[in-house]
Amino acid sequence: MEILRGISVAPGVAIAEAVVLDAEEYRIPRRLISATLVDAQCDLTDRAVEASIAELVTQRDDMRGQLGQDASDIFNWHVGVLQAPHLRDQIKQLIREKLFAAAYATSIVMRTYQRRFLKMNDPILAERVRDVQDIERRLLRNILGEAREDLAHFSKPVVIVAHDLSPSQTAQLSRAKILGVAMDVGGAASHTAILLRSLGRPAVVGVADLSSRVSGGDVIIVDGANGLVVIQPDEPTLEQYRAQVERYTRIRDELATLRDLPAVSKDGVEFKLMANIEFQSEVPICLEQGADGVGLFRTEFLYLRSRGEPSEEEQYQAYREAVLAAKGRPVTIRTFDLGADKYTQEKFIEGEPNPMLGLRSIRYSLQRLDMFKVQLRAILRAATAGEVRLMFPLIISLMEYRQAKMVLHDAIEDLEDERVPYNGDVKTGIMIETPAAAIQCRDFAREVGFVSVGTNDLVQYLLAVDRGNQRVSRYYTSAHPAVLRVIHDVIRTCTRAGVDCSLCGETAGEPLYTMLLAGLGLRCFSMAPHNIPEVKKLLRMCTMKQMERVARRALSFETDRQVVNYLRSQTRKILPDDPI
Repeated sequence: MEILRGISVAPGVAIAEAVVLDAEEYRIPRRLISATLVDAQCDLTDRAVEASIAELVTQRDDMRGQLGQDASDIFNWHVGVLQAPHLRDQIKQLIREKLFAAAYATSIVMRTYQRRFLKMNDPILAERVRDVQDIERRLLRNILGEAREDLAHFSKPVVIVAHDLSPSQTAQLSRAKILGVAMDVGGAASHTAILLRSLGRPAVVGVADLSSRVSGGDVIIVDGANGLVVIQPDEPTLEQYRAQVERYTRIRDELATLRDLPAVSKDGVEFKLMANIEFQSEVPICLEQGADGVGLFRTEFLYLRSRGEPSEEEQYQAYREAVLAAKGRPVTIRTFDLGADKYTQEKFIEGEPNPMLGLRSIRYSLQRLDMFKVQLRAILRAATAGEVRLMFPLIISLMEYRQAKMVLHDAIEDLEDERVPYNGDVKTGIMIETPAAAIQCRDFAREVGFVSVGTNDLVQYLLAVDRGNQRVSRYYTSAHPAVLRVIHDVIRTCTRAGVDCSLCGETAGEPLYTMLLAGLGLRCFSMAPHNIPEVKKLLRMCTMKQMERVARRALSFETDRQVVNYLRSQTRKILPDDPI
């Protein structure tokens, strides 16, 4: 038996025999052709491009039927790249001028595209390199006539093990037969990860050398909740995880009965449980899980499915659809959290040496006022359809917040002059994601309409730990005493000032921290939709006296290990059967 650790992408437990997918990497030799074959190779290129587009359109339409418009729109970016005239022109230029074979010319051009993306340090946008690789593999298959592996049909339930999966491959996975997925590489923000979450199957990525350690037919366990992969488990481990599968099934059925019940403690204190989303089509799923609204709409994903900057109309339609789907519940829209490495089809910007401390989020927006104002106009227009809150990310000073508000006022004046319908009565707030903002929270509380604590970045900046670096991942923890004290100070400051305070980082959706956060005074949690039922269940089983006692005790510890062990013991007293 071997236990490997990776990055959790989708929760749950899968137990089945492994199917190991070979990496679809083509090694294209440098092959020259005679001048008489130039036209034939150019025609072959055209046929390969058209065949690839046709395949993508079919996959896109299939995905739309299964998962909705937004998941399928990922393939629109692939289609857009292939339809761009300059792609064929570059390939054909190499064929005509260098007498390269079509396959080799295609490989050269696509690898140039890949190098551009590999230079990007932004953890979200750099994932686009996998999409470029996917396009290259598809083109080469159609040029070389290679048979594609059919992932959509398996005769029995399996766990997929791969070095990597492209979005196109992921789209083929059968919902009935694929129980889970584990990969050598990947990140939580990739298109593949987005699709895996949409498919609702347990998944773990970033498990180094996994595909070389597993043979087809090996029994494998994917523990999506804890980011673990177990190869050839022994019988006691199998029994343990089989029991977990049964518990997950029982708990899921039980939690489903809580959907329409309020999130209220045993002694009557009410909480708001909001959902985090990337796509507007996720809102109905959030409501199915009992969400009280959308606490975080990550709008930067609009860029990931667009060939260029999304237009005002595209953004307006996306935001309006989310607001309408919320059926009167509030929707908090965060402005673009983009880095300095943003790449569109029109231009390429060199990467920064340290992008997390560079030109990102509100800093980028304030230097791209044209882009920023377009987004603000779209949000103001969409706010006519329901309750909208506007949130600015990574604010570190009052000056930044005031500058952002000035741009918002400019957008309002423009819409007024143009007689375009809008709602100017939109509450504005900030994300507390840096030590600077947390320390100055009292000053912010005098001006902002609300505050949301973004623990993902706040933990990273407080502890000086890159949350995407596996080599230091053990240092990244929300249980660090310094993190808890900062969160406590922010919640207490907002409560005294009468300013709404929510927490929208991953910590909000972890039942381990539910009693602690409620005991610290938090009354609004925002999390991934599938976490809402369990957090609601825990809140409904506790009194405020219990949770405040847990919070006081947790704040007294000196190490994160003490905090975690204590919180786990207290949570298990309430939920003894749940995997915590």
